Amino acid sequence: MERRNFLGSSMAALSQTASAQSAPKKMIGIQVGAISFVDEGVEPVLDNFQRRANINTLFVATFTYGRGIAGRQVPGQPLPDHGKQEHDLNFHGGNYTKIRPEYYRNTVFKNFRAPDHGDFDVLEAALPAAKKRGMRVICWYEDVFRSGLPEIEKLQEKDLHGRNAGTLCLNNPDYRGFLTGLSEDYVRSYPIDGLMWGSERQGAFSNALGASHGGGGRDPGRVTCFCEFCLKKGRERGINVERVKQGYLELEKFVRASRAGKRPVDGYYVTLWRLMLRYPELLAWEMFWTDSLRETYQAIYSTAKKANANVGVGWHIWHNNSFNPIYRAEQDLQEISKYSDFLKIVIYHNCGGERMASYIQSVGGTIYGDVPRQELLDFHYRVMDYQEKKLDQIPAAGLSADYVYRETKRARAGLEGTKTQLWPGIDIDIPTGAGSSKSTPEGTRDAVLAAFRGGADGVLLSRKYSEMRLANLGGAGDAIRQLGLA
Repeated sequence: MERRNFLGSSMAALSQTASAQSAPKKMIGIQVGAISFVDEGVEPVLDNFQRRANINTLFVATFTYGRGIAGRQVPGQPLPDHGKQEHDLNFHGGNYTKIRPEYYRNTVFKNFRAPDHGDFDVLEAALPAAKKRGMRVICWYEDVFRSGLPEIEKLQEKDLHGRNAGTLCLNNPDYRGFLTGLSEDYVRSYPIDGLMWGSERQGAFSNALGASHGGGGRDPGRVTCFCEFCLKKGRERGINVERVKQGYLELEKFVRASRAGKRPVDGYYVTLWRLMLRYPELLAWEMFWTDSLRETYQAIYSTAKKANANVGVGWHIWHNNSFNPIYRAEQDLQEISKYSDFLKIVIYHNCGGERMASYIQSVGGTIYGDVPRQELLDFHYRVMDYQEKKLDQIPAAGLSADYVYRETKRARAGLEGTKTQLWPGIDIDIPTGAGSSKSTPEGTRDAVLAAFRGGADGVLLSRKYSEMRLANLGGAGDAIRQLGLA
């Protein structure tokens, strides 16, 4: 090789190396629960993560009463090819770390230690090993509870008819005190790198209409929240809460009649609009609930930053963001970015087809009862900017990598001008129906590639390692290596 060519190629290589070193490192994360470390051991699990998918960030499920992010595979679903080959039929949930009472003075909810693994503290077990490998650790906790817990009834929402709900009220000072106390406990007690909290809920208006996947069975009389704290706060904000209740009682009648196939004289859509015009308080209460969620984000963010300014804080944005235009309108990314270091926006492609079909069937029985289901799906594709398969095909086909690309690109544009990192959630082996789409290594690879092509700052493999098949996890690793991010 001539000296000039050799020097030229060497300088180019040095330039590429310097560029790679100066470029921000992409976040490659995975959600994992305590059960995986208990069943398989911390080191073997971390070995799998790094070898198969080049994972550099653990999202450890520290608190939940739900099986979505904790416990082994959901009963009734096939077990993965790792871990203990049995279902944990006695799953309870709760907090998977020690509880320090000094952080919970502002709540009556104090007895929430998960009994599933005795004294096992998932952060004490995972943090040292992860840090030695240069892996970051983020606490991942969610807004999922169960009835029958000590004092839980004092935190629960009230439905339209004054009954306790299974969900907790964001305006209840005891729930707010619990969330801020838990957040401070994590940040001050452990050398963690961040917090991610998620609430897969929405306000009364969308819930009454069944505007979510699985929403067709919702009781419109069970919508929330109408507790003393919400009513007081609503009045202070100038909302006529008596009119709110009247409006939701009328909406309940509309939904019940619609689900029974009793078409109004002017049709479903017009009649709903008549209700909204007569009772603008319907939407005011929906936005009131959303504002309360945002205030909860701010409270957690402020608490964490006061404890450690360097800890990252972000949110899990529910998959309903991909289906329900009303819910999407409520997810104002510019507003949320003011108190978010990162956002995990759920963009689950594989289970997305089944969920989109479920959403269409649900709202097709209320607000859009006059529209044939396929036309309704086409309308949603148009307004959400998707190009996917027909209604009778999408459960078995899932949504495409193109959906992942479009949703990532849209979210990236929505965050323009902010410092908030975008980490799309990519699904691996989330349970679906017997005839519905199943994850594959190729599908996982293509989804990860699409997310980065759309401008992602990282990806978060979801929803929990204990239900993932290793080959499908390896599909994510194939994409990471193909992109030169390993």
